[in-house]
Amino acid sequence: MKLMRLAGQRNRGRTHNQGFSLIEIIVVITIIGVIVGWAATNIFGKFDQAQARIAKSKIVAMSGPLDIYKLDTGKYPTTQEGLRALLQAPPGVPNWNGPYVKNDAELKDPWRNDLIYRSPGSEGRPYEIVSLGADGQEGGEGANKDLKSWE
Repeated sequence: MKLMRLAGQRNRGRTHNQGFSLIEIIVVITIIGVIVGWAATNIFGKFDQAQARIAKSKIVAMSGPLDIYKLDTGKYPTTQEGLRALLQAPPGVPNWNGPYVKNDAELKDPWRNDLIYRSPGSEGRPYEIVSLGADGQEGGEGANKDLKSWE
């Protein structure tokens, strides 16, 4: 009984004030929008950085299978043979003992573009491997920046 009386006393003064005003709702929605916008820019920025790191790791990791290919065949694949020579034996290559990579996905960057392979590479290097970044085109900055095996 006493509990019911207290509940009744609390609700007497709130008959006109039982909800949120339009301004309160707008303020809350604005705050939520700002938080979501801030979080999205931070998350997507980190995602692009992570993709670039994965691409660089794939480029670096490709040197192992290429070196084993050279040990088996006596040479690195030509530009024309490309990185596919690590997956399928090119015609006329003796002692090919592959496949040197598990599948076609290993020959692609995180944006699903083919890694570019050139042999011989620039500046006297035996080969070079390039990812063209998120846009798949030469040049660019940020997520679109080209990643090269010698950088």
